[in-house]
Amino acid sequence: MATIDNLPVRTVEHGGLTIEGYSRAAVQSYWRIPELDVGFDLGGQPLHFAQTGNWFVSHCHLDHVAAIPMLVSRRRKLGLTPPRIYLPRTSVCDIEALLRGYAALDGGQLPCELIGLADREDVELSPDHVVTAFATQHTVPSLGFLVWKRSSKLTPSIQNGTERETRPVSVSGLDTRDERRYPLVCYVGDSAPAGLDHFQPLFEAQILITELTFVEPAHRRDRVHKYGHIHLDDLEERASNYHNELIIAAHLTARTSRRRAEHLLDQRLPASLRERLQLWA
Repeated sequence: MATIDNLPVRTVEHGGLTIEGYSRAAVQSYWRIPELDVGFDLGGQPLHFAQTGNWFVSHCHLDHVAAIPMLVSRRRKLGLTPPRIYLPRTSVCDIEALLRGYAALDGGQLPCELIGLADREDVELSPDHVVTAFATQHTVPSLGFLVWKRSSKLTPSIQNGTERETRPVSVSGLDTRDERRYPLVCYVGDSAPAGLDHFQPLFEAQILITELTFVEPAHRRDRVHKYGHIHLDDLEERASNYHNELIIAAHLTARTSRRRAEHLLDQRLPASLRERLQLWA
C-alpha cells in the first residue's frame, strides 16, 4: 500500500541525482537528495522524506525547522536509526530544549544526534562525499552547505613503490593520497547576497539550490538585504558568476505569484542563465 502525499513535493533529476523539495518564504522549506541520503531544512516533513537520515538545517526560523520533532518521531516509529541533524552551533541548545518539550508532551523519547557546525567546517558524509558548511547572512545564525564529490589516489611517490613499501607509510598517518574535490550540490537557505559572495565554490557546483525571495521592482533592496534575503537584482548583477549546470531558485515570497515571478525572470535574466534556472514555488 502506498503512503498518501501529505505535502507538496516537486522533483527533478540531474546528473544521476534526484532533487525533491518545496519552498515558500514564511511557509515551509524542505529538500532532499535520496541518492546521497541528504536533506536540507525541515520546515515540513513529507512522509517519504523520513527515509533520509542526514539533515542539514540552514537556520532556526520556524519555516525551516518546525518539522524536526516529526522527523525524529517518524524514524523512531519506523524502526530506523536516529537521524543526524547538522545545524548552526549556536542553535543546538535551543533545538535540544525544543525536543525535550515535545518529548514531554508526546510521552515518548525523541532520539536524534544534533551536531553543531560553524563556517568552513567539514562533515564526512561517506567515503565518496564530504559536506562543507559556510556562513551565510541572515537575521539569525545561518549556514549554507556544499556537498563535494571526492576522489583520491596514491601520491606518485607512493604509487610507484612496492606494496611492502606502501603499507608502512599508510599506517604511519602520513598523507599518502592526493584528494580532489568536485562541487556537486550546494544549498543556500535564507541569506543576503553577501552570503553567496562569501563562498565562491557555490557558483561552481553542478547543482545549486538557492533562495530568491523577492523579485518585484517595488521590493526595496535595502530592506530585502536587511532581513537577510536575495532580490532578483542581486541575481542579475551576478549573472556571469553562475557556472552551475542547474540552478533551482526557491523561497519566493507569498506576495508574488509564480506566474508573475516567471515573467520577471524571463524579462530580466540573460538567456544563458535563464535556461539553466528553474523557479520552484
